[in-house]
Amino acid sequence: MGQTDVSLIDVSSYLPGDPVPADYYAQFADSDDLRDNLMFRAPKFRHHVAPDETATDMIERAAAGLIERHGEDVVSGADILITHTQLPDMPFYGGGGAIAHRLGMRPNWVLDLHNGGCAAFVLGLQVARQLLASGAGQTAVVAIAQNSAGQVFDQPTVRRKAQAAVPGDGAAVGLVTVSDSSPILGIETRTYGEFAGDMTIAFDPPRKWWRPGPAEGYIGFTESKITKVLARGNRQVPEVALAVCHRIGMKSRDLDLLVTNQPNRVFLRNWREALELPPERHVDTFDQCGNLFGAGIPINLDRAISEGRISAGDTILMAAFAHAGDFAGAAAVRWGGRAA
Repeated sequence: MGQTDVSLIDVSSYLPGDPVPADYYAQFADSDDLRDNLMFRAPKFRHHVAPDETATDMIERAAAGLIERHGEDVVSGADILITHTQLPDMPFYGGGGAIAHRLGMRPNWVLDLHNGGCAAFVLGLQVARQLLASGAGQTAVVAIAQNSAGQVFDQPTVRRKAQAAVPGDGAAVGLVTVSDSSPILGIETRTYGEFAGDMTIAFDPPRKWWRPGPAEGYIGFTESKITKVLARGNRQVPEVALAVCHRIGMKSRDLDLLVTNQPNRVFLRNWREALELPPERHVDTFDQCGNLFGAGIPINLDRAISEGRISAGDTILMAAFAHAGDFAGAAAVRWGGRAA
């Protein structure tokens, strides 16, 4: 085995609380010009972070499965910690330090990847693979928390909007090691910086997000912006996915499992059709979990493994785009099986 063989050997996840039904939002529904837009067709259920639950709490609970299967020392002794939190517990710094402390870690590397968005797990795998292959350590932990559904989108005036019913909360942690047991075969990430300004937070009356004021913040969607995001997402995810397939010498229709982020049902259908895959080979938990943002890929991967949808030797492709289309990434793994 060469030093450059790096594997995603396991993933575990956590969904907070009981499922929140669509009826919860129906009782608050207000007139909204975007209510009938395809982007905001609500899932049947989603989960909400508890009022006093932090992103660090969520990551700790998500890591429990890894600790149970691999031992506490494997996680606490990891050399690298890579994190992404949708809504950081503190605005001035990421969650890496608190998460490291909670998991008993003293890693040489702690990195917070805020720009990864819904593709943060793919970006985390890319960074972990590069660092481990360069000799920076033997083990990396990639931790993702999505915690804005029960906080930002459940604010009294925001939950009246169509956008509020779509997100769901959850967390997941992946374990990456120097080994050839479940190798990362290829990764493609692309930055489209020209689209970075198209996702905005809005207030009425307008203000900077950090200033005090009477209005609650929400995502500033318009029909024009939605049209652009749909076009970008429909194009970017297949592009990065096919780039990885080409790199590993595989046709997309021969993939054993596709795991993507899940903003809405339209994207899920369009992506699997573009990659010529049937629904049974594309993990879809949208109606159970809603849009899990960056946590969507690892949570869905954990579920697919737990449900026996992947066998040792299968090729898994993970793909996503972020925000309004400013970043996209895909990664392929030859699954080696989960430790008992």
